[in-house]
Amino acid sequence: METAIVSPFQYSLIYNAFSFTFATMAATTIFLWFGRSQVSAAYKNAVTISGLVTAIAAYHYLRIFESWESAYHYVNGVVSATGIAFNDAYRYVDWLLTVPLLLIELVLVMRLTREETVQKGWRLGLAAALMIVLGYPGEIASDIPTRALWGTLSAIPFVYIVWELFSGLGKSIERQPEAVRGLVKQARLLTFASWGFYPIVYMAPYANLAGPDVETVIQIGYTIADLIAKAGVGLLVFAIAARKSEVEAHGTPHAA
Repeated sequence: METAIVSPFQYSLIYNAFSFTFATMAATTIFLWFGRSQVSAAYKNAVTISGLVTAIAAYHYLRIFESWESAYHYVNGVVSATGIAFNDAYRYVDWLLTVPLLLIELVLVMRLTREETVQKGWRLGLAAALMIVLGYPGEIASDIPTRALWGTLSAIPFVYIVWELFSGLGKSIERQPEAVRGLVKQARLLTFASWGFYPIVYMAPYANLAGPDVETVIQIGYTIADLIAKAGVGLLVFAIAARKSEVEAHGTPHAA
């Protein structure tokens, strides 16, 4: 991606957002992995994968942060380009790994039958990977028509994922213990809301934004969405796992 000369405020805003997100993802990873001891064996995999998602994100945000630093000189309140292009491809590498895992952790914490878990895990995981692969050519495109074409293609698996979340998993949620149904619905809704934010940011160039303005909107927008989709949903998955472990430990049978 060609480096846009951002203002000192925009540079600092994005710099601090990357730094904050790296710290948040790393801290969430530590919390989730240490928190595995607080959930029953049936939910340890879901919590482990939640921590894996934030661990992968922490690594990539460190790389994004370093790339941002390398792309600019910020001296005496003046920002200038170094000639080293900011590498935004780290985001898509991250999403290709983490987005399928985000859906799999949600399926695992619901503790469906083995057959349902395998089927839904594979279908949602492959659809998520396809969505990311189709979106990348549009992200790096320099013209709006190409971006719109690939964005539209990427929306096809996205619509399928939304349908699965609200229709395919709907009946499964109703079979969850009553004490956790609200949390599961919140996790599903938060996943949908955060994922719905990505295409809005993706379309920022359509809003007559260009150069440093569109760069700022895209970087801050994607970063906020990542925080919600990975750290936020990850903590909700942990809360669901802990609550279900407690319910089942007191003899309440899991609905099947």
